[in-house]
Amino acid sequence: MISHLPLLDQILLRPDDHLGTVEKCTETLWVYESFAMTRRPRHLHPPLRHDFTNQRHLDPAMDALHVDIDVSEHRISVYSSGQGIPVELHHEEDGGGVYVPEIIVGHLLSSKEITGVKLANVFSTDFIVETADGRLLNKYKQVFSKNMGRKLEPEISDCKKGENWTRITFKPDLAKFSLTRLDQDDVVAVMRKRVFDVAAMLGDAVNVVLNGRRLNVKSFSNYVDWHIISSSKKRLAELPRICEKINDQWEVCVSSEGHFEQLRLNRMGGSHVDYMANKIATHVMNVANDKKSKNFTAKCMM
Repeated sequence: MISHLPLLDQILLRPDDHLGTVEKCTETLWVYESFAMTRRPRHLHPPLRHDFTNQRHLDPAMDALHVDIDVSEHRISVYSSGQGIPVELHHEEDGGGVYVPEIIVGHLLSSKEITGVKLANVFSTDFIVETADGRLLNKYKQVFSKNMGRKLEPEISDCKKGENWTRITFKPDLAKFSLTRLDQDDVVAVMRKRVFDVAAMLGDAVNVVLNGRRLNVKSFSNYVDWHIISSSKKRLAELPRICEKINDQWEVCVSSEGHFEQLRLNRMGGSHVDYMANKIATHVMNVANDKKSKNFTAKCMM
């Protein structure tokens, strides 16, 4: 039997095609809790590992990122400074017009891929976009609900010249992930860690605040320190490490507690991780062979 479904219904019916699996899985992960890094098995739903995206490479004016996770209300809010979304009408072929913020968060076919903020809207019971456009002096607010199936007319008000920011607030549709609440020890712990990851990428130039408290991570090397300090707690001496900033795109830190481990934002590895691992392995083997050590393969230990 062949049936034709609207795109929104297709996404909700087959979420795996767009989000990956929505089934619960167990992974051993680093998370940020009780103002420290801990590593233990977590039960989570991968799509709820929300990507608090780093936009500073697109907007150097960004100097603040505030994330609030309200467990009791099942609500998440992400505020970023910098250039707001243009609050202006995009004119359609039929002579009508739609405001740009609505197109960005509420129209599935307005870009090549259906990712990020659109999927957050689709898989939320309530979703609010707010932005201030200090160039056009307009402030915008629009409310969506029922998995993007319902929307209210946008509210337009005045803002000050130079006032620029965007805030996204949403309540994940927990039933879609077979959940009844946002679990503090698992789902929320992983979300907090993701904010910590982003703080490390943004560095000291951006004030990253999680639930009202600024995260004290100012650089990649500082980010690594948080993990090494945690790993060193059961040792007599702090773990050694070597950190180097190669260029604006690469910072590398090497440390060991007897085995190789990636403290990675990309938890699945990839060619970029293999590239650095191969470089390290080659160098270690060359040094060992120069010292006439017994032949060995370094990569198998990594």
